[in-house]
Amino acid sequence: MLIGIPKEIKNNEFRVAMVPSGVRTLIEHNHQVLVEKSAGDGAGISDEEYLEAGARLVPGSESIFKEAELIVKVKEPLPSEYSLLQNGQLLFTYLHLAPAPELTRVLLDRHIVGIAYETVQLENGSLPLLTPMSEIAGKLSIQIAAHYLEKENGGSGVLLGGVPGVKPANVVILGGGTVGLNSAKIALGMGSNVTILDINLDRLRYLSDVLEGRLTLLASNSENIEKAVIAADVVVGGVLVPGAKAKKLVTRTLISKMRKGSVMVDVAIDQGGCFETSVPTNFDNPVFLIDGVIQYCVANMPGCVARTSTFALTNATLPYILNLADLGYAKAVQRDLALRKGLNVYKGRLTNKPVADAVGIEYVPYESLVIA
Repeated sequence: MLIGIPKEIKNNEFRVAMVPSGVRTLIEHNHQVLVEKSAGDGAGISDEEYLEAGARLVPGSESIFKEAELIVKVKEPLPSEYSLLQNGQLLFTYLHLAPAPELTRVLLDRHIVGIAYETVQLENGSLPLLTPMSEIAGKLSIQIAAHYLEKENGGSGVLLGGVPGVKPANVVILGGGTVGLNSAKIALGMGSNVTILDINLDRLRYLSDVLEGRLTLLASNSENIEKAVIAADVVVGGVLVPGAKAKKLVTRTLISKMRKGSVMVDVAIDQGGCFETSVPTNFDNPVFLIDGVIQYCVANMPGCVARTSTFALTNATLPYILNLADLGYAKAVQRDLALRKGLNVYKGRLTNKPVADAVGIEYVPYESLVIA
């Protein structure tokens, strides 16, 4: 199979979809790999390394999209890439279609076979291709919050860990999944008071076992959210329903009751965000103010630690890419249930129900299309 790796064009997106060792593995399996020149620069990977691994370098993305049977990316196609997509092409990337009806319609119109990293799901419910980026985003959320809490950056001037005689910051984390766990690790390590809210009581019991420090674990309901958020110096939004739009857990009214200069980091922004006021931002303009409260809603947070993110992502995606290339998508999706759950669009039909519900387009199960 001919596999294409274009350069990412999202604002300050320095990740690349594959490292040279991944290219080498694909070549060893008798596949061909096209890599756009300078695609790896942001992650500290040179064109020479890709050449040594056996890739063919091309000067622009146009020829990659035109030639490749399988396009492997990090982020969803942007409007300037829509016209490059070839009819019936196989696309493997983070898609996040629930808050993106325009992109969804483009993929359907072009009969793309689109498999989304974020909805590839194992039998135990885990999301193997989302997990590494969620780990990174969770850890970054606390670094970012600490930065914007500083007075010169518009914050309230609170130190996360406090000092003897002065209480530490209150960090509230909505969602106890991968983002929440990793946010809590960093916040606790910095000496903060941490509160995690989640609807899954078994998950809260697990977090109680694995986390130590100034930790409060609460059932997620409107009353507990309200009390925790009002007292927070930092709020991290880490809720997730695979494929679906995030539920709005923090209202504008509630934000108005927070201390001025507090910081909110919405890691769920890829799925529409879990704060009522959230709108996607980028690294050029990462924050905005709502009633004096700082809101950070960058939709590609792991891109700022591109080298770590790139290697972590390839570690997770390469086995699935090999499966798709070795077997072809039809056999790969048929044999691998996790990969089948990742299938969002298939030849003009929307095959992921949470996405279909979010964008208002008819859902058609993949199995019924194959039988037909």
